[in-house]
Amino acid sequence: MKQAGVTMQTDNLPKKESLSIEFKSDRGNSGKGYPVNDLIDEIVGMTNTEGGTLYLGIEDDGRITGIISAHQDPIRLAALIANKTRPSLSVRTEVIYAQNLPIMAIHIPKSYSIVASASGKILKRRLKIDGTPEVIPMYPYEIYTRLSDLRKLDFSAQPIKDGSLEDLDPNQLIRLRETIQNQNGEQSLLTLTDEELAQALQFTARVGEKVYPTLTGLLLIGKENSLRKLVPTAKADFQVLQGTNVVINESYCKPIIELVELFSEYMKPWNPEKEFDYGLFRIPIPEFSKPAFREGLINAFAHRDYSVLGSVHVQLTDEGLTISSPGGFIDGISLDNLLTAEPYGRNPTLSDALKRIGLAERTGRGIDRIFEGSITFGRPWPDYSASTTKNVVLFIPRAKADLPFIRMVMDEQKSIGHPLSINTLLVLSALYSERKMSSKDLSEKTHIQLSRLKPMMEMLIERGLVEEIGRGHNRMFMLGCSPYTKTGKAKEYTRQRGIDSVRFPEMVLTLAKRQNGSITKNDVVELLHITKTQAYTILQTLCKEKKLKIIGKGRYSYYKIVQ
Repeated sequence: MKQAGVTMQTDNLPKKESLSIEFKSDRGNSGKGYPVNDLIDEIVGMTNTEGGTLYLGIEDDGRITGIISAHQDPIRLAALIANKTRPSLSVRTEVIYAQNLPIMAIHIPKSYSIVASASGKILKRRLKIDGTPEVIPMYPYEIYTRLSDLRKLDFSAQPIKDGSLEDLDPNQLIRLRETIQNQNGEQSLLTLTDEELAQALQFTARVGEKVYPTLTGLLLIGKENSLRKLVPTAKADFQVLQGTNVVINESYCKPIIELVELFSEYMKPWNPEKEFDYGLFRIPIPEFSKPAFREGLINAFAHRDYSVLGSVHVQLTDEGLTISSPGGFIDGISLDNLLTAEPYGRNPTLSDALKRIGLAERTGRGIDRIFEGSITFGRPWPDYSASTTKNVVLFIPRAKADLPFIRMVMDEQKSIGHPLSINTLLVLSALYSERKMSSKDLSEKTHIQLSRLKPMMEMLIERGLVEEIGRGHNRMFMLGCSPYTKTGKAKEYTRQRGIDSVRFPEMVLTLAKRQNGSITKNDVVELLHITKTQAYTILQTLCKEKKLKIIGKGRYSYYKIVQ
């Protein structure tokens, strides 16, 4: 049990309730204080959501009224909570004082399992329409969702006991074998019998003496009628809007492999290509990257929450392409770490099967390919900001390809003999659009940790793709001369760099005049925040221009203005 204690007077209290903050009055119940069982319900609801702090002794409107004497023992209360929860929940309790009144603060951790009250209640916390919180029952399907989000349960591996092997479609199994062959899946799978193949991909599961189809099996090779009956959540929509006109609006309940093929065909007439001349080759440039669309679609099927109603929804508009799926990001995944978090899906068995048959990215880094599809064409990055706790929403903006940027990327890939990494693409794209950026700005923009960014920038500088300006806290980065030239923006480079090449010598001469006509190399380093080599180069240039002359040799030398 975590330590309970007492903290003295404080005014640092929240002003209102939220999903993680709860106020409870302790002045009712005929002087007996807030009912213990109701308190346990509130705590169970909070730990099954995001955790937080419950303040006993504060009214709903934030007024401080204090707690009764019977509730002023933090150690006893923590023990009571542990005794009345299953599994026992360890909380931190403390008495704090505000306006000279005692308040019990109960700090509740987020549980990584399902916690119930001793009476068997499984509860969760949510916000009502008016923004105030409430505790409500957690329904059976939500338990599956919660455990899946916490990586405690693989819903896609569960046997569907209302089904039978008759619900698996032999024709879809043929389609699956063709997919393995055509998409470079695990070729060894093709040597297996149908029964062995189903076992290898966990399409079936034995329970006692009987074999049942799993959710993964039904989603990949299930009969359409069986899917509608046994997995009514396995729906997908394809919609095309031109302005406010609905051009296409189709809804299906089909196996995933067939849906991917069908939606890819739907995309073709709405994804025209232009050609880009590169040497002797003509490179097709679609409005939307085909691999990015495919990965976005497969990710939506692979990681959606199949325990809740809703559809994987693909929508094409004048603004761009949107792919949404029910179920928010799983625990540990957020907008800030999409490109850096360890790959892990809501449905591991389904994801594994999709990788092995060749449909999904085998490394689990399909998100990289989605970003790569936009960046390599010099377009705005994919956007997940519309995602909520209930839906993941991918938006790929419709934008004109930047041909000079494409050429720069292709030239560099040709030079090194392999595709650029996603982190390199992110950095080049950021510098291309922002012109100059500090390490901190680059890290915030790309979500690359500073510890990883530093050696990466050194490598890019060495390859001539990036140049540094200044040093220390004033160190900035910009694209190098070669990339600017290749992108047709030599003038832009000259303007960016030229400002420094003109300004720096003027600043050196100005400082020298203020120092009785003399200046040292160290003076220039401190003045301009540059390296000693860079300072030496500027001073030598001024000497060649006969604006300065060197006095002395070695460490005691200095430069003097030519009169």
